[in-house]
Amino acid sequence: MLLKVVGRIHTDFPVKFGIPRQSGLANTLEGEIVFEPEFRNPDLVRGLSEVSHIWLLWGFSEVQRDKWTATVRPPRLGGNKRLGVFATRSPYRPNPIGLSCVELSGVEIDEKRGPIVKVRGADLLDGTPIYDIKPYITYADARPNANSGVFTCPDSRIAVEIPEGELAKVAEGKRQALIEILEQNPVPAYQHEKDKTYSFEFSDYHIEFKQEEGKLKVIKIE
Repeated sequence: MLLKVVGRIHTDFPVKFGIPRQSGLANTLEGEIVFEPEFRNPDLVRGLSEVSHIWLLWGFSEVQRDKWTATVRPPRLGGNKRLGVFATRSPYRPNPIGLSCVELSGVEIDEKRGPIVKVRGADLLDGTPIYDIKPYITYADARPNANSGVFTCPDSRIAVEIPEGELAKVAEGKRQALIEILEQNPVPAYQHEKDKTYSFEFSDYHIEFKQEEGKLKVIKIE
């Protein structure tokens, strides 16, 4: 089976570290999908703006491994417990295909780029290939009583401290998104090194922070 890349999503994440572990955890994150030239027909998105959320099927384009294993160690579980690859959302799979539900914030028609699909809450790397877009249908897709097994969502987010002078360096429209990213704690659960400085790239900014006393403390924003 040959999959066609219908478009690519553009987000504020040039590297993998710092991206929320699932879609919708940082709802103010903005992104846009630009279609490949052969799919820039406005008819392809006719009626799409009538729904509030969409499913994205996409490719783990930065996965470098040629091999996959039957079991993986999900970072969310501390990296010490092995689960079957089909019981996780690990990128190291027989077919490196991802699935995300995101909020649709609008569909615009650009004279040069064709239809632009704007979304919020995406957990995708900048430039990720999109294979398909489908509407989220509440009566079929919503399962309020579903069981997520070991992947139960944590009850609270980690506290974040950002010096006012550092936060002021970030464009006002991106400050809340940055806070939401940090509240999810990008550091894998199995890393507890004291005084270690972590960093990631977000939009045009380089963020440095530490884990201290159950909080994330931002040290520097450049």
